[in-house]
Amino acid sequence: MVFLDFFYTLREAGLKVTLQEWRMLLTCLEHNLHDSRIEGFYHVARSCLVKSESDFDTFDQVFAHYFKGIEGVIDLPPELIDWLANPKPFEELTDEMRAALEHLDIDELMRKFQETMAEQTERHDGGGRWVGTGGRSPFGHGGEHPTGIRVGGPGQNRTAMKVAEDRRFQDYRTDVALDVRNTKLALRRLRQLTRTGGPVELDIDETINKTCREAGEIELVFRPKRKNDIRLLLLLDVGGTMDPYYEPVSRLLSALHEERGLRDFKAFHFHNCVYERVFETGRLMRTESLLTADLLRQYGERWKLMIVGDGAMHPSELMSARGNINPRMETNSTGLAWLNRLERHFNRAVWLNPDRPPEWAMSSTCRTISSVFPMFHLSVDGIEDAVKALVGARAATVRPIMAPGSASL
Repeated sequence: MVFLDFFYTLREAGLKVTLQEWRMLLTCLEHNLHDSRIEGFYHVARSCLVKSESDFDTFDQVFAHYFKGIEGVIDLPPELIDWLANPKPFEELTDEMRAALEHLDIDELMRKFQETMAEQTERHDGGGRWVGTGGRSPFGHGGEHPTGIRVGGPGQNRTAMKVAEDRRFQDYRTDVALDVRNTKLALRRLRQLTRTGGPVELDIDETINKTCREAGEIELVFRPKRKNDIRLLLLLDVGGTMDPYYEPVSRLLSALHEERGLRDFKAFHFHNCVYERVFETGRLMRTESLLTADLLRQYGERWKLMIVGDGAMHPSELMSARGNINPRMETNSTGLAWLNRLERHFNRAVWLNPDRPPEWAMSSTCRTISSVFPMFHLSVDGIEDAVKALVGARAATVRPIMAPGSASL
């Protein structure tokens, strides 16, 4: 039986995998549902063998250990992380040096990364081959390469195609004291009052009219109470280049939580671009996630969509299949395909960008996103314009991408 040891390894790790589920996995392999790729096998095996999202982490650990060394599975040795702890300062590349760097596709990049880790035995800084810091190598951090994998350390030059380690970030806060009163005033425009339910309040004008028509005999007329009918779904880019905007985003989230007039409000997180999953917290853990397809089923077209992010990412994250910067969560759908799907699903959707508007045109990914969603600055004026686009005429209220910035939050 194929991979029989893998079956017993999963059982030893505490996963309750049955022979029936194992036979289902083998049937999927016979029909080539894994597309003869290790990433495909991972997704098929997890779908067949894991019953609960709470077991995803255990399955990932067993899978990475069992298939260690196979292309596509990243298992970083602790000594490598130690080598990268103290980076060498980066020396800026000239245009000629950038043009000379090798451009790799995703498969070639992952293959070379695995080979390099297998050969490397010591720390390296400033070079162009090994996993290190401050150099021109496709692997490491603190340097620059047009198609590289960041390993350890913070993002600096926004050029990484992949990030090797798990992406877990700090949650945005919902209890921030709002010292910018105009923020709350801008959000109060997020209302569409409708009368629903049974008659619970007295209609003074209609009572007077009907009493007059009845020659002075008092006839009380009741009507349903007016309530806000807005349902708002908020998607927040968290971590990486969004870290400098932690406070203004937290301030916006706090204001939305305090806007009690909303009929429904829900927030999820993502990193860089929305892919197959969105996450309930900034830790971006599978056990705290929701499939984006399920999100579209649960939150219908009557909901309004607001996305907050700077749109800063490697172009492959938008335009390439398996472009997710986290190789553990790759899918064959491009990030742009998911964004287009979101835009088509919701009746109205906007994108709030914390970067200054003049910077948007300098980013190819930001320009692409702004062609899908109306984009506004994360400022008091920008929020007010975004709210108008959500509840009013879309075309008449959208601010052009190169509009001058307004007062920042």
